[in-house]
Amino acid sequence: MSIKAEKIQVQIKYKGIEQQFSADPQDAWLLVNQFFKDFIPSFEIAQKLWLSVDLQQLAKDLNGIVAFSSDGASLLAPKNKLTDNEALSIWLTAQYLGHKLGMLNSDSQSKDELQTKLGKSGKITSTRLGELAKNGVAQKTADDKFRITTYGVIQTQKEVIPKIKSKIKA
Repeated sequence: MSIKAEKIQVQIKYKGIEQQFSADPQDAWLLVNQFFKDFIPSFEIAQKLWLSVDLQQLAKDLNGIVAFSSDGASLLAPKNKLTDNEALSIWLTAQYLGHKLGMLNSDSQSKDELQTKLGKSGKITSTRLGELAKNGVAQKTADDKFRITTYGVIQTQKEVIPKIKSKIKA
């Protein structure tokens, strides 16, 4: 007469992934090892590839370029030193930050609002917003407003903000 080994119940939860299995002790050990071999490296790689915004760093980066008041986000840098796309990227990034920090009600702005801030014609504003959208920096929302994408925030931090800071110092 052979003794039947009891089954082990295993439940693993890791960053939103859940795995459950029931097996004899040796197979359970193999299944646990297989889970770690299959899932953990791919999670770590995926996490490194995931775009995310450090709001604290973004606020530091924008210090001296934008400020917030009861009227919303204001551009502190002289507009005449910025390209249209730089100015639009900064306003959209400021809107994003203000919304994330609870200072503003929305993360998007209408073309008309951006046109007024930019001080250019509707055609120029539309063209520049179209360029930003084509490059993945901004996107049009369902209610015909524009918001910056996560990629756009990262690009603004890496490319636009340093250019603006060097222009302001010059």
